[in-house]
Amino acid sequence: MSISAEAIEAAHCRIAPYLHRTPLLTSRALEERTGVQWIFKAENLQKVGAFKARGALNAALQVPDPSAGLATHSSGNHAQALAYAARVREVPAYIVMPQNAPRVKVEAVREYGGEITFCEPTQEAREEALAQVLARTGAAFIHPYDNDDVIAGQATCAKELLEDAGAPLDAIYVPVGGGGLFSGTCLACHYFSPGTGSHAGEPEGAGDAVLSLRTGRVETAPYVDTIADGLLTRLSPRTLAILRDHADGITLVTEAQIVEAVRWCFERLKLVVEPSGAVPLAAALADAERWRGRRVGVVLCGGNVDLSRLGEWFGNDPATTPDASITRSYT
Repeated sequence: MSISAEAIEAAHCRIAPYLHRTPLLTSRALEERTGVQWIFKAENLQKVGAFKARGALNAALQVPDPSAGLATHSSGNHAQALAYAARVREVPAYIVMPQNAPRVKVEAVREYGGEITFCEPTQEAREEALAQVLARTGAAFIHPYDNDDVIAGQATCAKELLEDAGAPLDAIYVPVGGGGLFSGTCLACHYFSPGTGSHAGEPEGAGDAVLSLRTGRVETAPYVDTIADGLLTRLSPRTLAILRDHADGITLVTEAQIVEAVRWCFERLKLVVEPSGAVPLAAALADAERWRGRRVGVVLCGGNVDLSRLGEWFGNDPATTPDASITRSYT
């Protein structure tokens, strides 16, 4: 295995001076409703508002000579993370973003000093635009997830959750898009808590990872239609290989379940969590019956919310409040 326990421990030490050790939270109301002891890691409170800062920093801090800058393509959170990492290393950041990237994430990249190149919202357009940027600048490319150093950095999130939970966890839920966080979580559980299962939530409207695990090759989602904009990327052969060896399951969730999870975070946990960051909670709640009487960690992995879309997500129906619907939807 190319990513060792020692690599994850070294990553944790390397990035710690630049990041928060995000807090753990519980919810008595949700525990009473489901019979599960939930432990939430509020990674939405991390630098740049997402776990992505971990992997970007771990990779950036190991570039031998970053003087030409750092570059990547990303729809949002990795873009911010790399811009932050470049600021830490005091070098330029060159970010390729799709034209439909969330405004809040575009603005954050600019605030961190990143130079943005916009492209059409396709993988091919991203790669073509990035190639041009790299040719022009000579910057070092740090992939959002297909990179061992990035995966090792993301693994530090689950490592902290396991260390701070106070007692062993039966499972940890994270989201899956490209698979960097899920791969890192699988490895952290494998090395540091073998009895803890590694689970992920994935939107039905971007369901490529569950299909890839079924076929054993990187697949494209049958259709793409989800508010979880951070989970639109496919797995890579690297992340798929790790997941095939160590993942315990992926749960598909509907758009209604994602919105319900976002609402619960806002209204009951008092946390600003974006749809992609709430997907793990939606999946964990969908699986709640299997975890009754057990302890389950949930990584709320991002908090970069486009506030202009709140009305679109929630509407004005009082019947969709958590108190009215959480039991109807999940138990």
